[in-house]
Amino acid sequence: MQSSVFNELGLDHHFTESFYTRSGPNVLRGMHLQLAPADGAKLIYCLEGAILDLALDLRPKSPSFGTYCAFELSGETPAAVYIPQGVAHGFYVRNAPALMMYHVSSEYNAQLDSGVHWNSFGFKWPCLEPLISPRDESLPLSPSFLTQRAAT
Repeated sequence: MQSSVFNELGLDHHFTESFYTRSGPNVLRGMHLQLAPADGAKLIYCLEGAILDLALDLRPKSPSFGTYCAFELSGETPAAVYIPQGVAHGFYVRNAPALMMYHVSSEYNAQLDSGVHWNSFGFKWPCLEPLISPRDESLPLSPSFLTQRAAT
């Protein structure tokens, strides 16, 4: 990771927190984001296994608001995905165990933890019955913060 490359692209690269997750077969995590003022950019990559990674734009003033992008990431192919602040993130494990590394430009704040239900925005996941955590299963289908933020 070179600061000069991030600077040339105009991307936030002052990461204040790093962490990893390990997920088993058929696990789906997401779609997660932090609300302001704890929202931050993420740089993510897969160190082991393989995932289908997904980013969902929840920035109301963005021209791509409500759209998503999917990426294949694996420990075999060196690649990273930059997720801007205001964009929800999730993934599905294709090859387990999947070891994911995160560098985040803001520190986690449980009170500002939010997201969108994994099956509520039209993306066709590769599995109809993935393993979902209770936290992720309880994420809202139509988050109120979207309409609140769109009005501002």
